[in-house]
Amino acid sequence: MMLGHDKTNADALRPTVNTERRPEQNPDKYRVVYKGNNGPGKGKNIVFIASDHEYRGEETLPALAKILAKRHGFSCTVVWALDDNGNILPGSSNLKGLEALVHADLMVIFTRFSNFADDQMQHIDDYLERGGPVVGLRTATHAFSNQNNAKWQHYHYKYDGSKEDWHGGFGEVILGETWVGHYGKNHKQASILIAEQAQREHPIMRGVSNAWAQCGGYKAYPQGKDLKVLARGRVLNGMTPDAAPDITKAELPVAWVRTYQLASGASGRVFTTTHGASEDILSDGFRRMLINACFWAVGMEDDIKAGNDIDFVGSYQPTKFNFDGYKANVKPSDLAGWESLIMPGEIIKKDKK
Repeated sequence: MMLGHDKTNADALRPTVNTERRPEQNPDKYRVVYKGNNGPGKGKNIVFIASDHEYRGEETLPALAKILAKRHGFSCTVVWALDDNGNILPGSSNLKGLEALVHADLMVIFTRFSNFADDQMQHIDDYLERGGPVVGLRTATHAFSNQNNAKWQHYHYKYDGSKEDWHGGFGEVILGETWVGHYGKNHKQASILIAEQAQREHPIMRGVSNAWAQCGGYKAYPQGKDLKVLARGRVLNGMTPDAAPDITKAELPVAWVRTYQLASGASGRVFTTTHGASEDILSDGFRRMLINACFWAVGMEDDIKAGNDIDFVGSYQPTKFNFDGYKANVKPSDLAGWESLIMPGEIIKKDKK
């Protein structure tokens, strides 16, 4: 497969990271735990990793975590990348706290071009080497850009080095696809999700209807002997679900499941979607699919009911996904508690230097 990428975005967003250990920093400053009390998920731990530059994954993930914890009993830890002042910084690689993965039953990842410190990458690698299931959203297909790190460069989204079983990096080896390119006009063309006929009865699609996503399509051609496409995206000529279809665009995969297989023998369930922006989860159908996917990934498909509660917990007022601005001066602790607003703060414009 030819691996393309948006050179402008990739180069402009190349992360700068201080990979040296900074023991004075408390990992708990990087994360919040939403602990459920009752529900089928009680006793199960989910870790969410958030740091992307554009799609406001820092908002999507805590919203999903709250639902899974409050409505269904899971214990959900959300870990954000921060700036030097301890505020959430979309796209940063300054992240700590992934030792939470040691006891995780599921890792949900929404990062982009990340270059995490060695100790944090070790936690991710250890998790995969024990066959931990993964849910990947949107930019997780190009979650890592760390080609200059000799120890972890095989996670890089365009990796083609000596570890042949890791060609294509984390995206292709674990999720089933790496970054190929945009499909249509991002920020101008939304998509509705069309369930794959053969997978309409898959547990993840149970109760899912009228699902749509506002972030633009990605080119995706996932392959694998056990891979099942659950839904394809119908690109629209507009940003509302009733916009006319773009008849020049074929319907490409936007949601699929598979089992990753590592050379060590480790294997685990995977759900991947090329959507997941902050505004995408305002769609009840799309949000239900993500909640169902988390149940399925941890082997709880029998607990997926068409009428499971997927209502937001607390106030969810998503920021419009874009490159230019984000809610600044927000600490993870500001998002603690069921009634906390996602996302507080004022939008500031990013420094484009």
